[in-house]
Amino acid sequence: MNSSSSNNSSDDRGGELPRVWPRNLAYAAGAAAVAFAVMRVLQPAGDDGTPAAKPAPAPAASTPATSATASASPGAPAPIALEDAYPAQVKAGGIVYTRVGSKTLTTCTSADSVGPRLIALVKQGHGCLSHQIALYKDERSNQYNLSVFTFSDPADTAHVLTRLAADITDHQVGAQAPPPGAGLPVLPADSGMVQSFAGAGRAMIVGLGQWSDGHATDYQRLTDRLSPLLDAVSKKALAHETGKPPAGAS
Repeated sequence: MNSSSSNNSSDDRGGELPRVWPRNLAYAAGAAAVAFAVMRVLQPAGDDGTPAAKPAPAPAASTPATSATASASPGAPAPIALEDAYPAQVKAGGIVYTRVGSKTLTTCTSADSVGPRLIALVKQGHGCLSHQIALYKDERSNQYNLSVFTFSDPADTAHVLTRLAADITDHQVGAQAPPPGAGLPVLPADSGMVQSFAGAGRAMIVGLGQWSDGHATDYQRLTDRLSPLLDAVSKKALAHETGKPPAGAS
């Protein structure tokens, strides 16, 4: 059974983005639509030109927190602004991505937006400062969902990323229904989907990609079309977190 609901937010651009789970989580293990997942951890490039991405480290031990919400540590920047994380247009990899809508949600652990396993991981960590979502389309009307979670502790980013990427058959972030007037269909629950993950300091970025008609083939090509957008958003998050963007960032 799919669920759909709207979320209140502290910031909203491009219309309402009600949440739509891509499928019943109980059936996710049998879905061929999640055949690909990619994980990247971005770091500032050094003066020697070392690569900006490397495999995520092993999960870090964390002390259970009493609440999933938290405040930024003294001296740490606030979460990236919504308009900085999600520009109106992104040109990357020879593809033009246009933002359909974006929001800052009021919590990182709403059951309307986040799956139970991710909710548990957030609550086991040191707190989550922000959950920002966006829906983009490309010139072919393929749909791309982005979620940026900003944790209080960057160790939680590595831990949660590693746990999520370990099971590519399990969606823990819901897909977004296009707002009215966007010219995009609400895709069926059994539509093909790929997901990718990235980490940048305290920020964890989750990307979902779906073909314009929802067909459930050509997953590698779909992943290849999602990756430039995910990388662009990840580089913006890294620049905000560290003030030193990775190599190749514009």
